[in-house]
Amino acid sequence: MTDLYYSLWDNYWRTYRINSEAAIQIALEQFPGQVMKVEIDYKGDLLIYKVTIRNTTGIYKVEIDANAGKILEVDVKVD
Repeated sequence: MTDLYYSLWDNYWRTYRINSEAAIQIALEQFPGQVMKVEIDYKGDLLIYKVTIRNTTGIYKVEIDANAGKILEVDVKVD
């Protein structure tokens, strides 16, 4: 029974979790520029990617849900 549980859990992550390259593309679609840094972290119980992008208007820190691929929060520092 335990093996089946872990097998189902592993398949869940393989099916629904996005990778860092997909997170970068999602962030760049909204905020074009140069990617400075990508991190994976937890925010509460959510697994998130933090993508930092620099462009001519400033620095954007974009948090993306690693499961759904949706932008959760954007922090902007204007130059």
